[in-house]
Amino acid sequence: MAGHSKWANIKRQKARVDAVKGKTFAKMSREIIVSARQGGDPAGNFQLRTAIDKAKAAGVPNDNIDRAIAKGSGNLGADDSYEAIRYEGYGPGGIAVLIEALTDNRNRTAADLRAAFSKSNGNLGETGCVGWMFEQKGVVTIAEPGDEEALLEAAMEGGAETYDLTTLLNNRDEEMPGAEVFCAPGDLEQLDTALKAHGYTVQQVDLRWIPSNTVMVDDSDQARLLIKLMEALEDLDDVQSVTANFDLAEDLLDPIAA
Repeated sequence: MAGHSKWANIKRQKARVDAVKGKTFAKMSREIIVSARQGGDPAGNFQLRTAIDKAKAAGVPNDNIDRAIAKGSGNLGADDSYEAIRYEGYGPGGIAVLIEALTDNRNRTAADLRAAFSKSNGNLGETGCVGWMFEQKGVVTIAEPGDEEALLEAAMEGGAETYDLTTLLNNRDEEMPGAEVFCAPGDLEQLDTALKAHGYTVQQVDLRWIPSNTVMVDDSDQARLLIKLMEALEDLDDVQSVTANFDLAEDLLDPIAA
């Protein structure tokens, strides 16, 4: 699957450290609030159910989750009118960057994004400037996929289009085999259900933007500027996810990961 990059693996390794930050809790609570607008019962709201699972995996306390559900359902008054907005821009060297945000103040979010891009020799672009380079897919991440033929059969039964074998981290930060199974966004719940029915351990279910092509970055200065930009964007309160169409040369991986 295009867009499955080594940088994505580095991000996953950093995610466990980031999860202890209150800011991560706040972002996940915001996602639950927005999801709960379609109904506060997780059993009948797949988007809410996956947002809750993601929050629990990151260690968000149950009280925070329950409060976010109540707020999104209208049981605690207004939900601050968060809206989902997609932003697009260019990183160093013309790398395409796609950002998904949940915000209650568009002007603040745009200003914060412009500042982050500017500090890394990039720029925030107009809507549509790079979006055509990406396609949204549903992604189910599973641990210990085992036999590939069995995985393929279960994935196809659930409406999958393709899959990638990858490496995940367990609770002891040890590497273990995993797989990311991709489908059309509308088939995500069906795929999740099918894989679980076949006994697979689902670690994460999400919608992800996949670049149609990937640019290999082998210049260390450009790589550091790109990582600086990605981390600055992801650190913004309103930003939920950041995707870019670059990968890193092998000899840059260890210094960047460190």
